Amino acid sequence: MTVRGIADRAPPVRGDAPAQPSDLDAYDMKILHTLVGDGRISWRDLSDRIGLSLTPTLRRVRRLEASGYIEGYTALLDEHRLVGSLSAFVSVTLEKQSEETLGTFETQIALLDEVTSCFMMTGSFDYLVRVVVRDLDHYQGLVTKLARIPNVAHINSSFALKAIVRRPGVPI
Repeated sequence: MTVRGIADRAPPVRGDAPAQPSDLDAYDMKILHTLVGDGRISWRDLSDRIGLSLTPTLRRVRRLEASGYIEGYTALLDEHRLVGSLSAFVSVTLEKQSEETLGTFETQIALLDEVTSCFMMTGSFDYLVRVVVRDLDHYQGLVTKLARIPNVAHINSSFALKAIVRRPGVPI
Protein backbone atom coordinates (compact mmCIF):
# COMPACT_ATOMS: atom_id res chain seq x y z
CA MET A 1 0.00 0.00 0.00
CA THR A 2 1.39 3.39 -0.93
CA VAL A 3 0.95 6.60 1.05
CA ARG A 4 -0.88 9.29 -0.89
CA GLY A 5 -2.21 12.75 -0.12
CA ILE A 6 -0.60 13.49 3.24
CA ALA A 7 -0.94 17.16 4.16
CA ASP A 8 2.23 19.14 4.60
CA ARG A 9 1.14 20.46 7.98
CA ALA A 10 -0.65 19.01 10.95
CA PRO A 11 -4.35 19.79 11.47
CA PRO A 12 -5.25 22.08 14.36
CA VAL A 13 -5.63 20.49 17.79
CA ARG A 14 -9.24 20.33 19.01
CA GLY A 15 -10.21 23.73 20.38
CA ASP A 16 -7.54 25.60 18.42
CA ALA A 17 -8.74 27.95 15.69
CA PRO A 18 -7.68 26.89 12.20
CA ALA A 19 -4.89 28.98 10.72
CA GLN A 20 -6.10 31.95 8.70
CA PRO A 21 -4.55 32.32 5.23
CA SER A 22 -2.27 35.37 5.21
CA ASP A 23 -4.10 37.02 2.29
CA LEU A 24 -7.42 37.12 4.18
CA ASP A 25 -8.25 39.75 6.77
CA ALA A 26 -10.92 39.82 9.47
CA TYR A 27 -13.59 41.15 7.07
CA ASP A 28 -12.89 38.36 4.58
CA MET A 29 -13.17 35.78 7.35
CA LYS A 30 -16.48 37.33 8.53
CA ILE A 31 -17.80 37.11 4.97
CA LEU A 32 -16.81 33.46 4.64
CA HIS A 33 -18.21 32.54 8.05
CA THR A 34 -21.50 34.31 7.30
CA LEU A 35 -21.91 32.74 3.85
CA VAL A 36 -21.24 29.23 5.19
CA GLY A 37 -24.09 29.74 7.65
CA ASP A 38 -26.43 31.44 5.17
CA GLY A 39 -25.51 31.32 1.50
CA ARG A 40 -28.76 33.08 0.58
CA ILE A 41 -28.18 36.16 2.70
CA SER A 42 -28.77 39.39 0.78
CA TRP A 43 -25.71 41.48 -0.05
CA ARG A 44 -27.17 44.34 2.02
CA ASP A 45 -27.64 42.10 5.07
CA LEU A 46 -24.16 40.66 4.59
CA SER A 47 -22.62 44.12 4.51
CA ASP A 48 -24.55 45.11 7.64
CA ARG A 49 -23.48 41.96 9.45
CA ILE A 50 -19.77 42.37 8.71
CA GLY A 51 -19.73 46.15 9.25
CA LEU A 52 -18.83 47.41 5.78
CA SER A 53 -20.84 49.32 3.22
CA LEU A 54 -22.35 47.46 0.27
CA THR A 55 -19.77 48.25 -2.43
CA PRO A 56 -16.66 47.12 -0.51
CA THR A 57 -18.53 44.01 0.66
CA LEU A 58 -19.44 43.06 -2.91
CA ARG A 59 -15.89 43.76 -4.08
CA ARG A 60 -14.55 41.44 -1.36
CA VAL A 61 -17.05 38.67 -2.19
CA ARG A 62 -16.13 38.84 -5.89
CA ARG A 63 -12.41 38.71 -5.00
CA LEU A 64 -13.02 35.68 -2.73
CA GLU A 65 -14.90 33.99 -5.59
CA ALA A 66 -12.24 34.84 -8.19
CA SER A 67 -9.41 33.62 -5.96
CA GLY A 68 -11.14 30.30 -5.28
CA TYR A 69 -11.98 30.71 -1.58
CA ILE A 70 -15.65 30.60 -2.55
CA GLU A 71 -16.17 27.75 -4.99
CA GLY A 72 -19.93 28.15 -5.39
CA TYR A 73 -23.27 28.27 -3.64
CA THR A 74 -25.53 25.30 -2.99
CA ALA A 75 -28.68 24.19 -1.17
CA LEU A 76 -28.61 21.59 1.60
CA LEU A 77 -31.16 18.89 0.85
CA ASP A 78 -32.87 16.45 3.19
CA GLU A 79 -31.29 13.12 2.18
CA HIS A 80 -33.79 11.09 4.19
CA ARG A 81 -36.81 12.57 2.44
CA LEU A 82 -35.31 12.59 -1.06
CA VAL A 83 -33.16 9.47 -1.33
CA GLY A 84 -33.34 7.22 1.68
CA SER A 85 -32.49 6.78 5.29
CA LEU A 86 -29.45 4.51 5.04
CA SER A 87 -26.05 6.17 5.02
CA ALA A 88 -23.05 3.89 4.66
CA PHE A 89 -19.31 4.38 4.64
CA VAL A 90 -17.69 1.97 2.24
CA SER A 91 -13.97 1.29 2.32
CA VAL A 92 -12.61 0.07 -1.00
CA THR A 93 -9.26 -1.59 -1.57
CA LEU A 94 -7.91 -1.93 -5.09
CA GLU A 95 -5.75 -4.80 -6.39
CA LYS A 96 -3.00 -2.32 -7.29
CA GLN A 97 -2.44 1.41 -7.06
CA SER A 98 -1.23 2.24 -10.56
CA GLU A 99 -2.21 5.58 -12.05
CA GLU A 100 -4.47 3.84 -14.55
CA THR A 101 -6.22 1.74 -11.87
CA LEU A 102 -6.77 4.76 -9.62
CA GLY A 103 -8.06 6.85 -12.51
CA THR A 104 -10.47 4.15 -13.64
CA PHE A 105 -11.88 3.76 -10.14
CA GLU A 106 -12.27 7.53 -9.64
CA THR A 107 -14.05 7.90 -12.98
CA GLN A 108 -16.41 4.98 -12.31
CA ILE A 109 -17.24 5.93 -8.72
CA ALA A 110 -18.19 9.47 -9.80
CA LEU A 111 -20.87 7.99 -12.09
CA LEU A 112 -22.81 6.39 -9.22
CA ASP A 113 -25.64 8.67 -8.05
CA GLU A 114 -25.71 7.12 -4.57
CA VAL A 115 -22.17 8.33 -3.86
CA THR A 116 -22.17 11.60 -1.91
CA SER A 117 -18.41 11.78 -1.34
CA CYS A 118 -15.29 9.78 -2.04
CA PHE A 119 -11.85 10.24 -0.50
CA MET A 120 -8.50 8.69 -1.38
CA MET A 121 -7.06 7.47 1.90
CA THR A 122 -3.85 6.42 3.58
CA GLY A 123 -3.87 3.28 5.68
CA SER A 124 -5.40 -0.14 5.17
CA PHE A 125 -7.73 0.75 2.28
CA ASP A 126 -7.52 3.01 -0.75
CA TYR A 127 -10.83 4.89 -0.77
CA LEU A 128 -13.56 5.81 1.69
CA VAL A 129 -16.90 6.32 -0.04
CA ARG A 130 -20.05 7.72 1.58
CA VAL A 131 -23.29 6.53 0.01
CA VAL A 132 -26.97 7.15 0.72
CA VAL A 133 -29.52 4.49 -0.25
CA ARG A 134 -33.23 3.80 0.28
CA ASP A 135 -32.88 0.37 1.88
CA LEU A 136 -30.73 -2.75 2.03
CA ASP A 137 -31.91 -4.01 -1.35
CA HIS A 138 -30.79 -0.72 -2.90
CA TYR A 139 -27.48 -1.05 -1.08
CA GLN A 140 -26.99 -4.63 -2.32
CA GLY A 141 -27.45 -3.42 -5.90
CA LEU A 142 -24.90 -0.67 -5.30
CA VAL A 143 -22.35 -3.16 -3.91
CA THR A 144 -22.82 -5.23 -7.08
CA LYS A 145 -22.01 -2.12 -9.16
CA LEU A 146 -18.95 -1.37 -6.99
CA ALA A 147 -17.67 -4.93 -7.33
CA ARG A 148 -17.84 -4.64 -11.13
CA ILE A 149 -15.43 -1.69 -11.20
CA PRO A 150 -12.13 -3.05 -12.55
CA ASN A 151 -9.44 -3.89 -9.96
CA VAL A 152 -11.69 -3.61 -6.89
CA ALA A 153 -10.27 -6.23 -4.52
CA HIS A 154 -12.19 -5.65 -1.25
CA ILE A 155 -15.31 -3.79 -0.15
CA ASN A 156 -16.07 -3.25 3.53
CA SER A 157 -19.10 -1.31 4.75
CA SER A 158 -20.24 0.37 7.94
CA PHE A 159 -23.71 1.87 8.32
CA ALA A 160 -24.18 5.15 10.16
CA LEU A 161 -26.64 4.89 13.04
CA LYS A 162 -26.93 8.62 13.65
CA ALA A 163 -25.28 11.80 12.36
CA ILE A 164 -23.70 13.66 15.27
CA VAL A 165 -22.02 16.55 13.43
CA ARG A 166 -22.80 17.70 9.88
CA ARG A 167 -21.29 21.07 9.13
CA PRO A 168 -22.03 22.81 5.84
CA GLY A 169 -18.45 23.96 5.28
CA VAL A 170 -14.89 23.98 6.47
CA PRO A 171 -13.83 25.26 9.89
CA ILE A 172 -13.03 28.95 9.59
